[in-house]
Amino acid sequence: MGRLALFVLTACLSVTAMAADVIKGDRQEKFGDVTVHYNTFNSTFLTPDIAKAAELTRSKNQGVINVSVIKEGKPQMAQVSGTVKDLTSQSVPLKFKQITEQGAIYYIAQFPVDQQEVRTFEIKVQNGDKINTINFNQELFPGE
Repeated sequence: MGRLALFVLTACLSVTAMAADVIKGDRQEKFGDVTVHYNTFNSTFLTPDIAKAAELTRSKNQGVINVSVIKEGKPQMAQVSGTVKDLTSQSVPLKFKQITEQGAIYYIAQFPVDQQEVRTFEIKVQNGDKINTINFNQELFPGE
C-alpha cells in the first residue's frame, strides 16, 4: 500500500505534468484552518498493482476522485461523500473509501466516464462538527 500512497501523493503534486486533457490538477479549498485537496483522473493512470491494492477497477471508462483533508500540515480523518452529475443531471453517488498508510489519509472513489463531457461534482467533507461542501466542474475523457 505504500506505493499507492506514493502514487496518489505524486498525482496530487505533479498532475500538471500528466496529460492535461485528462487531469486538471490538484485543487484545494480552505475552510478555516482545514484545507481540502481534491483531484480527478482516469483510472488507467494507475498501475495494475496499485489499482489492485486499492481495490479499484482499472479501465478507460472509470475515473477516480481523490480527496485529502489537512489541518496544520497534518492529515485528518473525515467523512467524505458526494455525487457526480452529467449534462443531463443524471446523478451517480460516489462511494469513498478511506486509505490510511504511513502518515497519509485520503479518500478515493470511482465513477463512470463513458464519453467526453463536463461533469459536476459535489463533495461533502465532515471534519468534526463542520460539514463543508465543494462544488466543481471537470471535463472528463475516457482513457486509452
